[in-house]
Amino acid sequence: WRTQRRPELLELFKTHVYGRDPGRPKDMTFFTLEQRHGVLNGLANRRQVEVRFAGRRDGPRMTILIYTPAKAKGPVPTFLGLNFRGNHTVTDDPAIRLPHSWVRGRAKGEVVNKRATEKGRGVAKSRWNVTNILKRGYGLATIYYGDIDPDFDDGWKNGVHALYPKPKPDEWGSIATWAWGLSRALDYFETDKDIDHKRVAVMGHSRLGKTSLWAGASDPRFALVISNNSGCGGAALSRRAFGETVKRINTSFPHWFNDNFLRYNDNENACPVDQHMLVALVAPRPVYIASAVGDRWADPHGEFLSGKYANSVYKLYGRIGLPAAKHPPVDTPSMGTIGYHVRSGSHDVKEYDWVQYLKFADKHLKKEK
Repeated sequence: WRTQRRPELLELFKTHVYGRDPGRPKDMTFFTLEQRHGVLNGLANRRQVEVRFAGRRDGPRMTILIYTPAKAKGPVPTFLGLNFRGNHTVTDDPAIRLPHSWVRGRAKGEVVNKRATEKGRGVAKSRWNVTNILKRGYGLATIYYGDIDPDFDDGWKNGVHALYPKPKPDEWGSIATWAWGLSRALDYFETDKDIDHKRVAVMGHSRLGKTSLWAGASDPRFALVISNNSGCGGAALSRRAFGETVKRINTSFPHWFNDNFLRYNDNENACPVDQHMLVALVAPRPVYIASAVGDRWADPHGEFLSGKYANSVYKLYGRIGLPAAKHPPVDTPSMGTIGYHVRSGSHDVKEYDWVQYLKFADKHLKKEK
C-alpha cells in the first residue's frame, strides 16, 4: 500500500478525475494585512493574511481570515475551510475585509459576478459555528474560494490560472485548484506560531467538500479531513449513478474536474478509480463523512459506502475505520478513525454537524495532558 498501491491510486485520480497541480509557487509570499487581540468580546485573536502567489500585490492572491482562542498558551489545532461568498460572511465581525475578487449574485433571475458589499456580512454565520469552535480550544481559518479560482467556466484566464498555461487534459480543474489553495494556506501555517500546523483539519461543504477530500488525499500534511454533503466527485460512489451523476456534474460544471473525466459520462464503470479509494488515500489519518437525509442529490448511502469500503486500508495500519457495518439511523453518528453520520434536514452545514466534528477532532487532534 505505502510503496506501490497508494502512489498508483493518487496518480490515477490526478490523471482521470481532478488533475495534477504545479505545486508551491517559487515566488509566493505572505503579507499580514491586520492583526488584533481580544476580538469577538475578548474570545479571540484575529489575523488577516494575504498570500501573494506571484509575490506581488497586483497578481493573483488570496486572503486568509484566522481566529485563534485569546487564552491559548501555545499553538492550537485549527479548522481550515473555504467559504462560498467571502470571509466577511462567516461572522458579524465588522473588521473582516471584503473580498477583492468576484462574488456570485443574481440579477433578474440570472447568476452574475459582482463585487461583495456590506449586505453580505455575517450571512453564512450559521454554517461556521465560530464561537463554539474557539471555546473548544480550536482555531478557525477560512478563505474565499473565488480568490483562488473563479467558479465559472472562464477558459482558465482568471484567478491563479493567470500565472500558468491553459491546463492539459490531465491537469487541474477548479476542485484541484481550490485544494491547491488550501495547501498554500498550510504553507503559511507552517510559519505562524499561533497555529499548530501538524494538527490542521480541512473541512468543506458540497463542492468544497469534494475539495477538502482531494486536499486531504493529495497533501498528507492535513491531519484530519471533513467532507460535508460532498456527493458526486466527493464521497459518493460514482458507480451508483444515484442523484447527481458524472455526466450531470460535468455538464453543469465543466470546469470542476480535468478534461479526462469527461470520458466517464454515462460510463462510470470504465473509470479506474471510485470514491472509496479517495477516502482510503487519507489513511491512516482520520476522515469524517457527513450526509443529510433530505439531500438525495448527494446520495447519502453512496457517501456511507465510500467510508465503509475504505476500511480495509485503515486495517492495514491497525486502525478501526468506520465501525458501522450498516448505514446508521438518522442522527446517530458512528466514529472510528473514519466517522459518518446522516442528519435530519437538507443540503447545508448545521450546528449538529459541528457538534460531531468537534467531538471527532477532540478524539483525534487533542493532545493528551
